[in-house]
Amino acid sequence: MKRRRLTGLVAASTAAAVLAACSGGTRADTGGDPDTLTLASVDQGSIEAVVKAFEKVNPGVKVRFTTSGADQYQQQIRTKLASGTAPDVMSVWPGNGNPAATHVLAEPGYLLDLSDQPWSARLPAAMESVAQYKGKTYNAIFGQNGIGAVYNQQALDKADLTPPGTWTELLDFCAAAARKGTPAFALGNQDNWVTQIVLYALVATTVYGPDRDFDRKMRAGQVTFADSEWATALDKYVRMEKAGCFQKKPLGTSYEASQELAATGRTLGIVQGNWVIALLKNKNPTGEYTLKPLPATDDPAGFLMPAAAGAGYGVNAKTKNQQLALKFVDFVMSDEGMNLFAGKQGGLPSLSGTGYAADPSLADLSTFIEDDRTVPFMDMLWPNPKVQQTMLSGLQEIFSGQSTPEKVLKAMDAVYEPGD
Repeated sequence: MKRRRLTGLVAASTAAAVLAACSGGTRADTGGDPDTLTLASVDQGSIEAVVKAFEKVNPGVKVRFTTSGADQYQQQIRTKLASGTAPDVMSVWPGNGNPAATHVLAEPGYLLDLSDQPWSARLPAAMESVAQYKGKTYNAIFGQNGIGAVYNQQALDKADLTPPGTWTELLDFCAAAARKGTPAFALGNQDNWVTQIVLYALVATTVYGPDRDFDRKMRAGQVTFADSEWATALDKYVRMEKAGCFQKKPLGTSYEASQELAATGRTLGIVQGNWVIALLKNKNPTGEYTLKPLPATDDPAGFLMPAAAGAGYGVNAKTKNQQLALKFVDFVMSDEGMNLFAGKQGGLPSLSGTGYAADPSLADLSTFIEDDRTVPFMDMLWPNPKVQQTMLSGLQEIFSGQSTPEKVLKAMDAVYEPGD
């Protein structure tokens, strides 16, 4: 399959799979035991299989790992790195969009240079750009993800509805779903990072559809969030909420609870990254799920989808177990490692030629990637993490009635500082 040269990632945030806190280990410090690796990951539900496979091909090696949600992880990892208590290997997001992103962790010297690893030279140019800091590779990006509307086919059949193909149809779809007592989409805005996902799905088409050069213009100071189509996208997000597209009280619903709603058919779907499909299948193994673009206009030919490199893994520059840490990262970037992750997360490997067969649920995403109809997760190319954090807190305030789209976008403009 032809790969599009992707240029960035969420947060969410995007994406990489990011989930509720859960522990698979205890202390991070192994004291340099050459047969014990410590790992901190946000890839709950997929890292377990990768660890098991790594231990199998390395008899006698033990991986002690912890998993946690993105919000918790990003708050803690820099503190652990600064205090010398960080694990040997850790989740790292591409680019510069959040406190655990490549640039943010590489700049103070927290990450080991991975440029000499055999997979580094194989990264597509655009993925390489967000895995690097000042020309050196610090992030083993093993997959690529997309954001869209994930539909539960069983729930659709029961409601006698089909996925909408335009913005007008989307509002009609939400109204029809509400009349049948089953909201269209689950929304877990209790988890801060989730708030951005619907907005990114709308921004892809409304902002970048007419202007693929928007990010360059932002860096040049020629456009702003508040006076651009970002305002249109955010207004549509609010309109979706007012139109009943989501279940009641999204701020009182966690990401975990939103998965349960979508998997069990209490909503017709969920707007999320493709990583959620594997989680929905875990909750309802007989379910059939499909990822499609979230309509943002009435012109399907102009639809774009957010698609980008997912969170990868970096090595602690001060690890006492560098050889084993590098061996683990190389396994993650092997055909076996990438295919395991892709299969468990419902994603796509970052490197071509792995022999991976994509899940049929990703047919639309694969087509959009092949046709160059995707854009980066918006936060990845922002100049500092403050923009995303301002957006996330502002979106929660909008849903709680404490702020407005105009105020949030102006606040994002205020902290957008090119060159930081």
